[in-house]
Amino acid sequence: MIVLLGLVVFLFAFSSSRNAHRNLSAPHVKFIGENNLFITNETVSKLLIQNYGGVKNMPKETLVLNELENTLKSNPMIKTAEVYVAVNGTLNAEIEQKTPIARISTNASYYIDDEGLYMPLSKNYSARVPLVTGYIEKNNLKNVYKIARKINEDEFLKKHVFEIHQDINKELYLRLRKCDFLVKLGNEDFLDKKINNLKAFYKKNQKDNTLNNYSKVNLQFENQVICTKN
Repeated sequence: MIVLLGLVVFLFAFSSSRNAHRNLSAPHVKFIGENNLFITNETVSKLLIQNYGGVKNMPKETLVLNELENTLKSNPMIKTAEVYVAVNGTLNAEIEQKTPIARISTNASYYIDDEGLYMPLSKNYSARVPLVTGYIEKNNLKNVYKIARKINEDEFLKKHVFEIHQDINKELYLRLRKCDFLVKLGNEDFLDKKINNLKAFYKKNQKDNTLNNYSKVNLQFENQVICTKN
């Protein structure tokens, strides 16, 4: 029994030592979540390799996985990253990209992600999200983010709204596809009520074929829909 136990300990130690000194293969990158790639496999691999001056053929024992994960998460396109090494020496990275819900289109162009944070545009893929125009401060996206999130979560708004506009007084407006009128929301207070009023107005006037009879629909007052005719 003592000899058998000693043999098991020896084999385990030998295997662990050999596994720790096993050289890594080139990184294998897997994207989870949405299929649209704002960042490519090559870019992720390059980040990994640049951080360690060459991951391939590096012994496993010298690799610090937390540092690699932090390097990946520092990229403004990446939401989460998990890096691990398989038994066969393959370095694996599982990446979740940020999800854009609106695109700022002023003197600067970038996305707002689903957490209200900055996300740069991608050369690989352009998201079909509402444009945000007007007076936008990069460090103050709260108002715009709130309505952009509402649009992203609501099927009616997601289908019809193509532009969010914020004026110099931070009042919000919407433009709808195939409609000439401008929708004034005002501030973000009572947003659900305002959106319900908009849906009721749209549904009734679509049925009556009168949507294009208006130039402005004012929803800034909680219990009113004030319309301006052409």
